[in-house]
Order: sequence, then C-alpha cells, then structure tokens
Amino acid sequence: MKTVLHKASERGVAEHGWLHSRFSFSFADWYEPSRMGFGVLRVINDDVIDPHSGFDRHTHKDMEIITIVTEGAVTHGDSMGNTFSVPVGDVQVMSAGTGVVHSEHNREDSTLKLFQIWISPRAGGLTPRYDQRSFGSVEKNKIELLVSGNEADDVLLINQDAYVSRAVLDEGIEVEYALKRPENGIYIFVVSGSVNVAGHGLSDRDALGIVNAKEILISATTPAEILIFEVPMQ
Repeated sequence: MKTVLHKASERGVAEHGWLHSRFSFSFADWYEPSRMGFGVLRVINDDVIDPHSGFDRHTHKDMEIITIVTEGAVTHGDSMGNTFSVPVGDVQVMSAGTGVVHSEHNREDSTLKLFQIWISPRAGGLTPRYDQRSFGSVEKNKIELLVSGNEADDVLLINQDAYVSRAVLDEGIEVEYALKRPENGIYIFVVSGSVNVAGHGLSDRDALGIVNAKEILISATTPAEILIFEVPMQ
C-alpha cells in the first residue's frame, strides 16, 4: 500500500469577490506540479458562490463533470437544451464529450456551496450527455454509491471506470471500502469531521490517496462525512 496525504491547508486558493474557491489539484491560476490530479481524478474544487452570481456560459470538452451541492441550489443551463435547478441532495453529471457550452448560477438569496469534480473520460470525442438524481436522505454508517462507470449499478453514469461514493458516519463507526477494480486507486476526501485511514488522521477537507490496496478501513473519530473516489491510475 502506498499513500499520499493532502492537507486542507495546502490547497490552492482563489478569491474573486463573488466566488471563494479551494483547489485540491492544480487549476486555473494555481499551479502546483505535485498536485496535477490523482489518476484520472483531475479536479476537486470546493466552491462557495455568493447570492445572485455564478459562472456565465463557457465551454468544456472531453471531461466527466460531477457537481455535488452541499448548501443552496445551483441553476444549470447548457447548449443541449437543459435548464435545471440542482438542490442539496441532488448530484449532477455532465459528460462534456465533443463540447458543451453551459452556465452555473446561484439564483437564490443565500450562499451556494458545492463540489465540482472532473474525471478524465475513457475516450475522447464522445456524445455529450446530462443527468441528475436526488439521493434523498442519507442512510448513516454505510457507503453509498453515487456515480459509476457501470450502467448495471443503476446510479449516475460516467464514461470512465471510476466510482464516486459518500458516507456519513457516527463517531466510533468503522466501514470498509472494497475496491471494485483492484488496479484502481482510492482518494478519500473529508467533507467534515475526522476519520482515521491507513494510520493517518484526517480532518475537515483533508484527503488521502491510496494505491495498491484491495480494501480500506475507515474509522470515524468524530461524526464525519466523506467522499470516496475510486479511479483508474492511468
């Protein structure tokens, strides 16, 4: 087993007045050669967006884009004709493929908080696609699959042999994550609280990447919420 620890305090920072971002990996004007991604996991942006502001129309290509809203609601519009509100509890996926023009705005009177995640697809030039799903209330103390590259899993589908899961854990609870593909790596990101993974204590917004492991034991040392990314390493 090999691990790489990414502390929250080491993330990139961008402040644009209406937008307050923290970058797990190199993005925009923040370039850190040691933080170019984890396998095909290319972006985890932790965004806070002020009321009545947002990202105007811009283009993406050949990227699987996942949005997880943690507070408020984001209004999505794109060149495929989709216009949707994505509230807390919903997860959105967009396969940019050959190219999509889209916008993301906070139309509410309150702050919007979300994670934007980019995963490189298994092939370029694919047909663009959009989907979102409400996962309802979280069932505590279990690992819940949100996104998969396997249509048979009946969750949100992406064009990559990757999996995105979440878990909300009570203090003292242990859960084991068994990799679906042994050649994949796993990246555990702490949304809130504290956990212990592979001998590392992780707190809010810390992350740990792990390769060459088949199962990972995750122990909550306080009430905690985590995101788990299982991804091909090349």
